[in-house]
Amino acid sequence: MKSKFMAKLKLRLLLIAIAAIVVTVFSQGTLAYYTTVGKATNVVTSGNIKFAIHEKTAQGTDFPKEGVYIVPGDIVSKRVTVESLCDHPFYLRVKPVYGINGSNELTAEECFGLDIDRQNWIEKDGWFYYKDIVRPGETTPAVFSEVEIIGEKVDNSYIGKTLTLTVSAQAVQSENNPADTPLEALGWPEG
Repeated sequence: MKSKFMAKLKLRLLLIAIAAIVVTVFSQGTLAYYTTVGKATNVVTSGNIKFAIHEKTAQGTDFPKEGVYIVPGDIVSKRVTVESLCDHPFYLRVKPVYGINGSNELTAEECFGLDIDRQNWIEKDGWFYYKDIVRPGETTPAVFSEVEIIGEKVDNSYIGKTLTLTVSAQAVQSENNPADTPLEALGWPEG
């Protein structure tokens, strides 16, 4: 009788120990999850940043909204600058966004050649960062001034197709941003 009692007691103690281990393992997983979430940090900037992207020809006129007719080998004048329209200084980055309708043979990057101003702009991960802070009312130097249609890539199979080149831009406030350069700046949006 005593051995049956001892066997039941050992079984109960074993079940309690297993239950304690299961509870401990699950509670540690939960604590780790909540700790990870609790350590998430966000960069908050204040102020209102406004800017305008300007696309001009070499003659200073606006680049035609309807585009221009091109043939392979052409060099098209397209001066892209960014003007500050706010009272706060900011860091700036721009990205060329390419497109080709009706073709999957080439990437658009293979069709366009840009004369990037590498003295004032730094390339990283497909973005071009303006080296300095953009001050209120200031306009940046042109990111690029000309676009070459690469003739060896764009052949007669591209007749009737539309090649597009637009510029996307993002800015983050430089005031109260702990960075000393635009590459180190905090708060850049994803993508």
